[in-house]
Amino acid sequence: MTALIVPVQSDTLAHAAEILGRGGLVAIPTETVYGLACDAANPEAVARLYAAKGRPHFNPLIAHVAGQDMAREEGVLSEQAAAIAQAFWPGPLTLVLPRAETGTVCDLARAGLDSIAIRCPRHPAAHNLIAAFGRPLVAPSANRSGHVSPTLAQHVADDLADRIDLILDGGPCTSGIESTIVSFTGESPMLLRKGGVETSVLKAVLHNDLSIPSDGAIIAPGQLKSHYAPNAALRLNAAAPEEGEAWLGFGPDSHEGYNLSLKGDLAEAAANLFAMLRTLDTRSDRIAVAPIPEEGLGEAINDRLTRAAHRD
Repeated sequence: MTALIVPVQSDTLAHAAEILGRGGLVAIPTETVYGLACDAANPEAVARLYAAKGRPHFNPLIAHVAGQDMAREEGVLSEQAAAIAQAFWPGPLTLVLPRAETGTVCDLARAGLDSIAIRCPRHPAAHNLIAAFGRPLVAPSANRSGHVSPTLAQHVADDLADRIDLILDGGPCTSGIESTIVSFTGESPMLLRKGGVETSVLKAVLHNDLSIPSDGAIIAPGQLKSHYAPNAALRLNAAAPEEGEAWLGFGPDSHEGYNLSLKGDLAEAAANLFAMLRTLDTRSDRIAVAPIPEEGLGEAINDRLTRAAHRD
């Protein structure tokens, strides 16, 4: 059976909550990318989600909550964690926290870890669905694992329509890049993934330089070296396309092809990144990508491009 794409409205949100309550899978819009949601407390539903995505079981899922009250039921928020939650929630920020004794998110969703990744999404459809459901939803990107993340409902259908139960269409994602992930499981905050909240802004709120893990352990989503990968081979920091290469530019240039942002706007580039990679992947087996400034959201864009270019 092929999942229907339905607009976000009160009756479809109620229907989505009903599907989730019986262990189903629903694709939902967020401000970052479309997420594939299921009941975080239901291990059978989570197992089905893993199977639908073909996702490695050691890569933990993010639990999406309606606010700090629900978050505190699942994780232990330190003073610093509460401060950045207050500053950036709802929004594209995920906190990795020690699991609370009252937590309901199942072991499978946490990949067996004693910590939990939690986010409060800004998109009203996601926020209202979680509030109506009354408990956390896990919602990794609604694509097959390793494929380009979806920023339109049709992207979800292209990858997963025959594997899930419903797709809520909230239009194009406004951010188009995943959440920043910060861990509060150690002595000081640790940046695990660059994303929609800029590193410099986080540092200003925390009054602390964020550390970066060195042991290579997979303790948060998005840390696999090969991730967000199209089938096409990517050549990064290219000055111009070579013969046979599709072009993904940035800023004003004269090369024929796609451009993340003609005016050099990193926010626009982030919003366009996955959709343009997905389109180019259907048109060429080689893609040349222009240099992206390593500043602000450019850090996260370059992180995604590096993972997309990685080949084992």
